[in-house]
This record gives sequence, structure tokens and C-alpha cells, in this order.
Amino acid sequence: MIDGPALPPGRHVQLAGRGTTFVREVAGPPGAATLLLLHGWTAGSDLTWFACFEELGRHFRVVSMDHRGHGRGMRTRGRFRLEDCADDAAALLHELDLVTGAAVLAVGYSMGGCIAQLLWRRHRELLAGMVLCSTSAVFAESPVERRYFAALGGLALASRLTPGPLRRRLAQRLVGRRVDDCSLQAWILDELHRNDATAVLEAGRALGRFDSRPWVGQIDVPTAVVVTTQDRQVLPARQHALARAIPGAVTHEVDGPHDACVSRPRRFLPALVGACAEVLEPDSTGTVTK
Repeated sequence: MIDGPALPPGRHVQLAGRGTTFVREVAGPPGAATLLLLHGWTAGSDLTWFACFEELGRHFRVVSMDHRGHGRGMRTRGRFRLEDCADDAAALLHELDLVTGAAVLAVGYSMGGCIAQLLWRRHRELLAGMVLCSTSAVFAESPVERRYFAALGGLALASRLTPGPLRRRLAQRLVGRRVDDCSLQAWILDELHRNDATAVLEAGRALGRFDSRPWVGQIDVPTAVVVTTQDRQVLPARQHALARAIPGAVTHEVDGPHDACVSRPRRFLPALVGACAEVLEPDSTGTVTK
């Protein structure tokens, strides 16, 4: 077994009529708000949030889930849709009986920020607020970006007809992330290999098609945007544009790249905790209700 970071307890949860996903939970202080952590593209929940669980759990109840095709997330025959991920998240909140009582904040990172926006749009009654990190209202604006994300769709289609090992190599070559030489390298690679290659490619295509600009200005829950100011994957200008488009949204900046949640947690975590507390104002202890 490959050694990795200390992680909260995890379990598989059956979502009625949908499938099985994988969830980690931190109990947090009594009566605290719940953070529903929604991870980014290609990296499951553990890879996105492993450096954050402990600190977040000091202030909030924490629930994280793997999205379809990522990590230990749901496997289906259908095409990957961000809307389905949002509906999965809503079903999880119902399954864990988190739809009444203490507030629930959707905390979305990169692709997870798109899912959080869709969760608000499709299940507004479940959320007290949102914290959107390293994300945007649109991911493909330029012709180059549109061609890149469209190509993922073609590769996803081809990968459905390709043997498993070759399919994994194809996906890793295109969307695999660089792994620095560090003590967690083997664990990180092992976690990446949990992904369903076809679903990850399809998720990239779905991300390229995402565009909340026609309706993001209607968001009516308290929202904070955590901007990674050295981000080359989601340009800071787009992150700031998202914050400006959401009425009353506040911005918290982190001097770091797109993966600041794991590469610079000492900078990222104070901004994330502060953003969650600010969304929960006037009572930053988290004891507000929806």
C-alpha cells in the first residue's frame, strides 16, 4: 500500500437512483456550518483538498465528494455532464440529511466552482452561500481554447473504443499534471490512476462548454471568490470578472498558482477560511441557518 497524507475517514455512499460516490467527512465543531467541497478537473477530492482537511475541520463540518469518473467517484455509461455532478451533490446533501439545520456552503475549486454555480442554479434552496476558488464563469473564450476543449471531446469518443491501458496513457499524456519530486509523488500518481480516462476527457469537454455568464448575475446567496493571482490555467482576470458579475461577492486573493491549495496551503488556507467566515457573516462561527 502506498503511503500518503493523513486523511479523514472515507466511505462509499449510495445516491438513490444515481449511483455510488465516495465521501470523506470531518465532524467539525458542534453546530458549525457544513462545507461541501467540490474538486477540480483531473484531480479527485483527496488530491485537491488533502492539505486543507485538518484546518477546515477546526472551523466547519467538512464533507468532500469525488465527482463522476474522478478518484473513487461514480462510474456510469452516460456522457459526463456538469449538471449531473451538481445533481449528485444535491442528492448527497439529502442522503446525509444536511438539507435542514446548520448552513451549507458549496466550496468549489476550478471545475468544482462550475459545479457549485450549477448547484445554486438547480438547487438554490440547499445553499446558504458559495466560495468559488480558482474558477470562472467561462473557460473557453479564445479560438485556441475552444479548439483545445473541443479536441477533448473527440479524444473521449475515441477512447471509448480503445483498450483500457492505452486509454489511460492517452488521457495522462493530454491532461496528466506534472508531479514534482517529493515524498507524495507515488501517492499522487496512484490517485491519478484511479480516474476513468474517458470520463476525465469528457469532463474537459464539458468544462470548455460551460458558460454561466448569461445567469451568474442572478446568484442571490452570499458568495466569495478566492483568486489565485499567479494562475496560468484560469487567468486572474477571469476570476475577478466572476466576482464582479455576482452581486455583492467579496474577493480574497492568494499569491499562488492554480494548485495553491496543495502547493501553497499556508497562503491558501487563511484566505479560504476567511472567505467562508465572511460568507457566513454576521455570525462567523457557522451557526446561521439557510
